[in-house]
Amino acid sequence: MSPALPTAARRSLATARTIRFRAERAAAGRGGGQLLPPPVHLSLRDSRTLNLAIAALPGELIDRAHLLVSRGHRRFCVPLAFERHTDGRLLLTGTATLRDVLDEESGGPAGSPRIGDGVWRLTLVTADPRGRVRRRGIGIGTDGGASLPPTPTVLHAPNPRTGTLIRIVRCRSGRAVLQVTRSRPRAELLRFVPCGDGITVHGRLVRTAAGRRWRARAVRRRDGVTVPVGALWEGAEFSFRLPLGEMAGAGPGQWVWDFQVEGDGDAGEGPLPLGRWLHDVRDPAAAFPTPFRVFALPGGALVRAHAHFTKSGAFAVTCWDITDQTS
Repeated sequence: MSPALPTAARRSLATARTIRFRAERAAAGRGGGQLLPPPVHLSLRDSRTLNLAIAALPGELIDRAHLLVSRGHRRFCVPLAFERHTDGRLLLTGTATLRDVLDEESGGPAGSPRIGDGVWRLTLVTADPRGRVRRRGIGIGTDGGASLPPTPTVLHAPNPRTGTLIRIVRCRSGRAVLQVTRSRPRAELLRFVPCGDGITVHGRLVRTAAGRRWRARAVRRRDGVTVPVGALWEGAEFSFRLPLGEMAGAGPGQWVWDFQVEGDGDAGEGPLPLGRWLHDVRDPAAAFPTPFRVFALPGGALVRAHAHFTKSGAFAVTCWDITDQTS
């Protein structure tokens, strides 16, 4: 976890990173000679698994091939295999697992290659039977796949462990590159477990400042009324029981509550909304439907609650004290 920065410094860094990405995309799109037509398939899964299938040009003799992924002096090669397309064309196919530079820091698997923040160039390197080597960029359409019909999952999703987002983007020259962006601080919901007398929430912090003490709270969406939540912490992971009694007793009626995690001191991060952010689901509210439940609290009250996800992925709870209605 990195040390905290003031808000103004974080905004300046974000602006500088945006400018740097634009400059790197422009540099990656220049030179490199011939561009190949768009590949038969080029995709990323969870910002980790790169899949490529590209058709060889008609009449081209290829003895061996690999995909070169490079940024400055850092580079690695992905071996490509030979397959036959259903229409008879020769396909060069390959799959690689991209290691985020934060994977090892967060307890993920060690290994290389490791992808850092920035823009990475994709180059197809082929050699013919005489040993002649050709290096060509991979072209991509103007829409970058955006014209595809909507699917339950999005084209690009962050790494579920570190939050780093790797996207396939198009340079002005038409060349396909990988753009790697680190996650901002997040409070990620791992799961929530409803029982007969309440709901237990489990989550973890992603890319937050080290050495800070954190606390959780419930915030009523209507008017900002807050209820403290007693969370148990183990490193960056936490768990807490929803204070359904206090939430339902904060005012008559049925209201929606959101949840935030906030650290002590002024680290410039502000409250972190709790939700399921690191996924590839287009609409979490539709993909993870949850029922209304009635909970018998230890004090004898009955609370009707609905723990759910919003379309953006935020975790929310609607609750209402129904003790009088059932007596």
